Amino acid sequence: MIGDLAAEFNSLQALITSGTDLRQPTPAAGWDIGASVSHLIGCDLVAKEAIAAPGEFQRARPATDDGLAELLESHIATRQDLPVEQLRQEWADAFAALLRAFKSTRRDQKVPWFGPPMSPATLATARLMEYWAHGQDVAEALKIVPRPTDRIRHVCHLGFVTFEFCFANRGLAVPASPPRVELRLPSGQPWVRGPEDAHAFVTGDALDFALVVTQRRHRLDAALTCQGEAAEQWLAIAQCFAGPPGPGRQPSEAE
Repeated sequence: MIGDLAAEFNSLQALITSGTDLRQPTPAAGWDIGASVSHLIGCDLVAKEAIAAPGEFQRARPATDDGLAELLESHIATRQDLPVEQLRQEWADAFAALLRAFKSTRRDQKVPWFGPPMSPATLATARLMEYWAHGQDVAEALKIVPRPTDRIRHVCHLGFVTFEFCFANRGLAVPASPPRVELRLPSGQPWVRGPEDAHAFVTGDALDFALVVTQRRHRLDAALTCQGEAAEQWLAIAQCFAGPPGPGRQPSEAE
């Protein structure tokens, strides 16, 4: 897991060079490339503190969603005028510190976070998901088509295990059971989750599923097939990241 997280970091950092315009807008409304990187730096530093100094993290942890939003915005504001090379160095230092913290953990350790405590592996998966999602934004801003890898299986995993959260987060009744999800990874290998006797199914390409659950692509623009009401409802509100319901992306015909 840590190796895949490091590979995702390296893949994204390689896109940003000394000539990159950090003010270039990304497809995420209100976010430019610099804001995306600054956000990742801030979250890496917070995650490192949660692992290495859980008591300090819990004392400083915002008690409300508004407080959390202010904290995340401060990470961007304090770095918005940094030149690209300085930002890249801060980024590399923050990520290296996070990796050192992860390598010091035990498998049975619980790390405090902004929701329930989680295992180091789950936190690392969440960090990879965020790197991958923001990486899609940065690549699109730079007009680069990133080559998908089987690392997106981690994003798909978060997409699947947050099935109940997607409904509860919007105050909706959670379907009795999740759909069966049958995807094809970039390597061609199958990726399957969910009960074999499910009454609803999602099938298709793992890349499209990952883009939908990270709200980087609208369901109507994804090469996914849904069968059953639970599957249709889920993909319309899918969100594998914490926080209030996100607005998602508009379908391409509406843009």
